[in-house]
Amino acid sequence: MALSSICREWISYTATSRGYSVEEASRAGGELFTSGSYRLGVHEPGADIDTIVVVPNVCTRDDFFGSNYHHHHTNKVEDDDTASMAVRDPNSLAERIKHHPDVTNFVPVENAAVPILTFDWEGINIDLLFARLNNLSSIPSDFDIDNDAVLDGVDSATEKSLNGPRVTNLIAALAGGTTERYQTFLTVVRLVRKWAKNRGLYSNKMGYWGGVNINIAVCLVLQLYPNACPASLLRKFFLVFKSWRWPNPVMLTKPHDAELGLTVWNAVQASSMRQVAPMITPAYPAMNSTLSVSRQTLQILHEEFCRGHAIVDQLFKDFGKENVLDAKEVENGDIWKELFRPSDFFIGYPHYLSLCIVGPSQADAQAWAGFVESRLRKLVSDMLGRSLPLSKIQLWPKKFDACVADRTALLTHAQRANSITYFIGFRVDTLRMRGNQLDIERQLSNFRNFELSKFHPSAAGMDVLPRTFAVKELPKICFENIYEGGKVEAMKRRRMLIEADPKRQEAKAKKKIAKLKKKMEAIQQKKAQSTIVAESNEDANDEADVKVDVEESALRKRKREDDDVEDGEDEIAIKTKEEEEEAAQLESALDMLQDNAGLAHKTREEAEIDRQKLLAGAGLQWDEEEEAVDVKHDEPERKLTREEREAEILRRSGLVIVSDDEATVIGGNRILPWRQGYRALAVKKEEGDNGERNDQKPQPVMKPRVAIKFKSEFPGLIELDANGRVIDKGDDDYMPSAKWIGRKGGFEYKLGERGLGYYRTGKKVVVPSNVAYA
Repeated sequence: MALSSICREWISYTATSRGYSVEEASRAGGELFTSGSYRLGVHEPGADIDTIVVVPNVCTRDDFFGSNYHHHHTNKVEDDDTASMAVRDPNSLAERIKHHPDVTNFVPVENAAVPILTFDWEGINIDLLFARLNNLSSIPSDFDIDNDAVLDGVDSATEKSLNGPRVTNLIAALAGGTTERYQTFLTVVRLVRKWAKNRGLYSNKMGYWGGVNINIAVCLVLQLYPNACPASLLRKFFLVFKSWRWPNPVMLTKPHDAELGLTVWNAVQASSMRQVAPMITPAYPAMNSTLSVSRQTLQILHEEFCRGHAIVDQLFKDFGKENVLDAKEVENGDIWKELFRPSDFFIGYPHYLSLCIVGPSQADAQAWAGFVESRLRKLVSDMLGRSLPLSKIQLWPKKFDACVADRTALLTHAQRANSITYFIGFRVDTLRMRGNQLDIERQLSNFRNFELSKFHPSAAGMDVLPRTFAVKELPKICFENIYEGGKVEAMKRRRMLIEADPKRQEAKAKKKIAKLKKKMEAIQQKKAQSTIVAESNEDANDEADVKVDVEESALRKRKREDDDVEDGEDEIAIKTKEEEEEAAQLESALDMLQDNAGLAHKTREEAEIDRQKLLAGAGLQWDEEEEAVDVKHDEPERKLTREEREAEILRRSGLVIVSDDEATVIGGNRILPWRQGYRALAVKKEEGDNGERNDQKPQPVMKPRVAIKFKSEFPGLIELDANGRVIDKGDDDYMPSAKWIGRKGGFEYKLGERGLGYYRTGKKVVVPSNVAYA
């Protein structure tokens, strides 16, 4: 029995149970729609099929999942998987599909933003979504899902469900025109999907690009270059998104409002300004399909775009030359191997963090893992990436069906059997690092308390177990499906990449040049000390003849080299001119797209500055609690006031400027006079050529002196002397003292925020943060 027949029978049964006649129930209808790669025809073996069932208003989401079902209690013993799950209505669509003989791996996800049933039908994974049309009592067979009126009165989950096939249909229409053009679009979509999966960039849930994002991106490039062949369009794809002016949005059409009360994406909204790399769906209501992309994942995507463009561009240059590319490799497609080579994620970072997601049973583990997976990007981008001194962090979007938790975790056999693991690679920014240890316990604790605690219903045995690895300590499962030789081959490639590092090669070249210079100096010294014996005239004449022949040969060779250099320079000049023209055309196209998007006008230089700031992490330091962001453009540079200029001078001098609310930390960054003097410096020990040791002695640190003189008077508060220094005359609770003169009644001699002096006994005294006072 086909899935569509099961859905119609369920809709008819539900209508009958609501009091409809048999004839009315049979007219209720119901339709199935597909979206994504299957709808476009670019699906691969093993890929899932995104399916949406559209039902009339007689059916509800509870009928779809079988929730809120009241059943009679029985004494039947249930297994571990069914005992932890709520009993559902046996006549619901979920239960009808679950008990079908061709269905396996059935998992209902009811509490998600878009509720879904995921299962395997004869080995093919299907994601079934639910869409209820409140204004229709029946769904005709010629139902037009592309009509905006179908969204009238629907809830948020139905809106997102219907948006899938509507967006896919509109992308297919925009990429069409001719059969050849549409086939070019499909070919490049397949190539980009394969590239993204191999490079670990295919997962919208994990903060990267998903299928709909790739479809929109390729369709945009096809709009810019409508006559390009597949290979040329692939090169243009990497060129466009390598040069894209993020955070400018990627849009195929201008968003329109059908006035049905749904929220439409708007570039001028404050909430939209926080989006890092917006990619807007073309169908109504327009929404950002890349909300999960963060600054960290955008940095990784940009690096991969640059890598892909460098590889494809070099292939294009080599293809235009003779005898550069192997004809067999061109014919069988092996020239593209480097572009689709699997990512070196597991050898590209010095440190890794594994997250082992465990559950007490298979059903609980699947539901728990799905919830944790949807929150992992928040841990990586929001908690770890923004609060730790890391120069780069990357989440590998592919899971491992294994448990790598430490043996001391004391997991049960069921927990280890029902577990999956994700890996996070990161590189520490040593310039921002304090000490030699990186503490991530606070971030992991916040992740558990604020994110994972939202899961319901939770069961005993559900947990996320972190563990850190060095690159050489990673388990073998990380390398099995990537490198033919496993971990051994991976470590060899890692050593090769380290040796090929330009900085490392430059350091080696400098050392080699220094050694050669020393050898040349020794040879010249020996020649200077030795005497030159004159040879006979005949030998001298022979030597002269040989010298003339050598000089003539050298001149001919130099002439040929000069001719080759001139030809090469001409070729390079032509290539450079072509690249400049191509870049100029692309910049003009980006200017036009920026103006059509309704964004504030920016020059190319301003757009490039914004893009570089975004990739570097600047400009994303907004407050988590702020709901509104005021954005102003094209404002003249404001002149600083005298107070702001003086505050800037103090900051450059190493002082911390605080507000009145933070007055208790004044002096917290200062080194007290008795702690000045010689600071401990690392003693460098260098071995000279003669084996002598040169020890560098510690030198006193000369700190710049800053004289602070007050220009304003504070009548009634403080008094200034002739040099502009404050004369602290004290008050009822404090009496200054230039030196210790003994105890005074009712006072104690202490060091506080006002300096050394007498503070009233019992009065709370704030001690500077860098002073331990007992």
